[in-house]
Amino acid sequence: MAYVEYTDGFRSRMVKRLLGPEEISAYALSKEVGVPQSTLSRWAQRARTLERMSDKRKSSKQRQTHRTAEEKLRLVMESSRLSEEELGAFLRREGLHSADLDAWRRDALSGLGGSPKKKRTASTETVSATKKRLRELERELRRKDKALAEVTALLVLQKKLEAILGDEDDGTPSRRGT
Repeated sequence: MAYVEYTDGFRSRMVKRLLGPEEISAYALSKEVGVPQSTLSRWAQRARTLERMSDKRKSSKQRQTHRTAEEKLRLVMESSRLSEEELGAFLRREGLHSADLDAWRRDALSGLGGSPKKKRTASTETVSATKKRLRELERELRRKDKALAEVTALLVLQKKLEAILGDEDDGTPSRRGT
């Protein structure tokens, strides 16, 4: 059987006939339009899945995440000037719940006021931890510098000793008397 590509318009008309108010069976529609019954059934199943997905309401958390901080602040400021009746219309128009505005208002106030003691404590802890880490690293660096200096001194001494005693493999007489 050859593969046939159908346009989206044709596909949507067939799905409407399968799922619409005057629905027809996939078998009967297949006989009528010449599209395989399995294809029509698959289109109908996908359409049912998409309908269920679009009907689901977004939770409050999901509604809040698609708005920028500037937009949230603007909405909170606008809503604070409205009367109770106007607020209901405003919420419907913006697709919000009063709980959304309350949460955004709390977030804005906590961001502006906050508790400076907590912020200072957190930054003080961060600074002291950083200073402690810096002291540890400096101590480790000094230890490694000393070890490197010691190894360098040993290498220099070894070379001087070889120069004084001579290399035993080159056949030169050594000063030890052998």
